[in-house]
Amino acid sequence: MSRRPTSLRSTFALPLAAVASLASLVLLSGCQGAASSAQDVGEPVSGGVLRVAYDVDPECVDGQQVGNNTALNVARQVTDSLTDQDPETGEIVPWLAESWEVNEDSTSFTFHLRDGVTFQDGTEFTSASVKENFDAIIDLGAKATQGSSYLAGLRSVETPDDRTVTVTFDEPNAQFLQATSTMILGFYAPDTLEKTPEERCMGDIVGTGPFALDHFTQADSVTLSRYDDYGWPSSLAQHDGPAHLDGIEITVVPEATVRNGSLSSGQIDIDTAVLPQDEEVLESSGFPIVSRPNPGVVYHLFPNVGQPIADESEVRQAINKAIDRDELATVLSPHQSPATSTLAQSTPHYTDLSHLLEHDPDGAAQLLDDAGWELDESTGIREKDGEPLTIALSYWQTAPFLELVQQQLRTVGIDLQLDKKTIAEHRAVQETGDLAFDFYNLTRSDVDILRTVFDANGRNVNNREPEEVDEILDRTTATTDPDERGALAEEAVTALIEEGYSIPLVELSGVVATSPDVQGFHFEASSRIQFYDTWLAGED
Repeated sequence: MSRRPTSLRSTFALPLAAVASLASLVLLSGCQGAASSAQDVGEPVSGGVLRVAYDVDPECVDGQQVGNNTALNVARQVTDSLTDQDPETGEIVPWLAESWEVNEDSTSFTFHLRDGVTFQDGTEFTSASVKENFDAIIDLGAKATQGSSYLAGLRSVETPDDRTVTVTFDEPNAQFLQATSTMILGFYAPDTLEKTPEERCMGDIVGTGPFALDHFTQADSVTLSRYDDYGWPSSLAQHDGPAHLDGIEITVVPEATVRNGSLSSGQIDIDTAVLPQDEEVLESSGFPIVSRPNPGVVYHLFPNVGQPIADESEVRQAINKAIDRDELATVLSPHQSPATSTLAQSTPHYTDLSHLLEHDPDGAAQLLDDAGWELDESTGIREKDGEPLTIALSYWQTAPFLELVQQQLRTVGIDLQLDKKTIAEHRAVQETGDLAFDFYNLTRSDVDILRTVFDANGRNVNNREPEEVDEILDRTTATTDPDERGALAEEAVTALIEEGYSIPLVELSGVVATSPDVQGFHFEASSRIQFYDTWLAGED
């Protein structure tokens, strides 16, 4: 397949003072390359409906409000972004903005928009659309946790004409350019922005993307149809004009055996959640496996110091020492790996800090002894003041390695009780604030993900008071120097792990099985799925 010319890149302009720093800032050092479907067969053809199986319910399909991968994989098809990020190099490249300038201290970003872009209802996309959407994200508040973080410190959005928009922040904001490549800062039509957050969650959204959202039923299905007037793809795309596919049908199928059978029988074309034990069988049966590591914060146990057990630093530190991450590899896919840092290896400015995560059960036991947690020989569980060292962990993800973590913690007297729920059920528990430990990952191809998750003045996943580490996190987004950013990220991660605020477990990878007819399938830089270039070889 011939690659689409990227002539838009020639219009990319930055002031000379910022070129060197920003060019190196967005390059991924040692980043895993983008994975795509098996060798493409012939030229792309138009037509056909792609049938996709999810393992969990997206719950809400508004990309400005949600952060789970299933939801964002829907949003990516419906919304476009100002920029895109090359998954192989990390370079920020044109999309709805054909060029931009950034001032020397990264407080002001001016974007020059493409002509002829429209929303799927025919409304023109202009600089006013950018302002309206950014204002709407701020107005969403806590419902737009990630987007609000990306826009933190926003001073103004100025629109001197229909094709120019200048975004200004109170403080240096080096992360913002990469943020403009995410679907979190994707765009919706004015009518959509007038809807309630709940209406938008339920699928009442209109974007500029290559597919329109026709129908969404929670815990059941999503239906997308091609936007026939589409003609403004990312400069990374492999073709121009509308998408190849007529549409996409997404079905929620929680059971892996059912997904496997549906793929084998031709009832679906893509299984987006292949389990490790199924990979070899599917691949040997002629169903290609496609994967890409997720950049960002790896799967974690996040302690909430507002709860008594998690408030004890000795307990947090003991958990880190009790976990044998090398042993976790025995239950992982070959496409996944144990955590070696708070950040995944595919994240810019990642540093291997596995020496801070070494398995040390004797050290864990000593910490617990020193904190007054005595081992009850009859139960194997530690107690203090008559209370057992029990941690209830609610989660919704497919994460079989948690059972091994449970076993490992029990060897030092910690009782980890696993309670798998639906996304909605889990969020209801989260909102109570009663969880001593939470479990999830967060994907982003920028080191600022650390600030998004851990900053005591932001999301504050640990529910702690501000400390020195928060000053370090703030400095990572105040500098565009890549070496300084990397050093600051390493310093912050080291502090988070040593205090037990970060308990990394496993790096997530998207592992997908496809029908041999699926061509042009690939992951974008945040390891989410982009179906614009996908086509079905069986269509004539």
